[in-house]
Amino acid sequence: MGLAARRKSIPVRVGQVTVGGSAPVVVQSMTNTDTADVASTVAQVEALARTGSELVRLTVDRDESARAVPHIRDALAARGIDVPLVGDFHYIGHKLLTENPACAEALAKYRINPGNVGFREKRDRQFSTMIEVALKYAKPVRIGVNWGSLDQELLIRMMDENSASPEPRTAAAVTQEAMVVSAIESARRAERLGLGADRIILSCKVSDVQSLIAVYGALAGRCAYALHLGLTEAGMGSKGIVASTAGMAVLLQQGIGDTIRVSLTPEPGGDRTQEVVVAQEMLQVMGLRTFMPLVTACPGCGRTTSTFFQKLAGDIQGHIRTRMPEWAREYEGVETMTVAVMGCIVNGPGESKHADIGISLPGTGEEPAAPVFIDGKKATTLRGAGIAVEFQTIVEDYVRARYPRRDGAPAGSPAVAAQ
Repeated sequence: MGLAARRKSIPVRVGQVTVGGSAPVVVQSMTNTDTADVASTVAQVEALARTGSELVRLTVDRDESARAVPHIRDALAARGIDVPLVGDFHYIGHKLLTENPACAEALAKYRINPGNVGFREKRDRQFSTMIEVALKYAKPVRIGVNWGSLDQELLIRMMDENSASPEPRTAAAVTQEAMVVSAIESARRAERLGLGADRIILSCKVSDVQSLIAVYGALAGRCAYALHLGLTEAGMGSKGIVASTAGMAVLLQQGIGDTIRVSLTPEPGGDRTQEVVVAQEMLQVMGLRTFMPLVTACPGCGRTTSTFFQKLAGDIQGHIRTRMPEWAREYEGVETMTVAVMGCIVNGPGESKHADIGISLPGTGEEPAAPVFIDGKKATTLRGAGIAVEFQTIVEDYVRARYPRRDGAPAGSPAVAAQ
């Protein structure tokens, strides 16, 4: 069973990035620095952008944060980083945007949560104010519903209607429906205020995988707005990675989703860029996009009591990630390269032949020799303590020989000739 046809959504331009339509699924992330701390925020945005985040969201929660935004944009530009910045607004976004025009102008997109943009009689007025600012500065808006801050008046009304129904649904089903209604009604209101559908992105974020699939399935079936996918609190470590992948992969397989964020809780002192790497790898292993060469490595078993192949696989993956920014600037198509680092003779030669370049290391009791395969053919055999360095050199030579240079210069010759 292959991927379903991509849902036809209305494309939205966010800075220089297109979300929706026929554009590739966009990877985005969010900082966890205090936005008012310009230096820390600039450093983290730069790290996220250089890792591959195509949009970066910032918390704009007070005047100090709003005043910092244009300085953050300018400092990033001075470093050669032009990633679009998205402002995340809650409660007083209308005030922050109107009183800080430089912030409103510097941001590429605004995120509005209809559940806390205002309450009772203030809701419509404050929502309208934010849309008017978006119109003034020609900015797109993400209307982001969250089940942790859902419009309570809407939810109570729908719960009451459900209770009076002859066939009432579960509270969970009503909550899911309320999220979809909140998102679409808010988008329709924004359109009535003059914001075109080509400036609107919707999201309905939850923390439960099955609810995510149900909500987005319903949302996708009722509108053509571009959709942002993500669990609102995926969790930490492997749980967060598994939950995000389990939910979003099902939707992406169905053709639903125009931009994604993997909302991982960082380990203490952990690297925020991990959420970008996970999002990229999810899209790449599903065949939706290619970002960089990925290393295939066997899990190890009793045949591979040596951990040498594990270390080599890690070293090669790290080398590729480090070298990829330069490779991407110099060579066309290098992100599609496949590399295999295998640990014994059972599947090693076969997997290595399937990869563009692969090595089959000796397992327990095997001859201390490591055949290297290039484009499906045995190219050489490595032996001794320098295998890791030699294989790394072969990978570098393969990139130079295989992929055309962007400057038009002829590709180099491979260092290893097939024999």
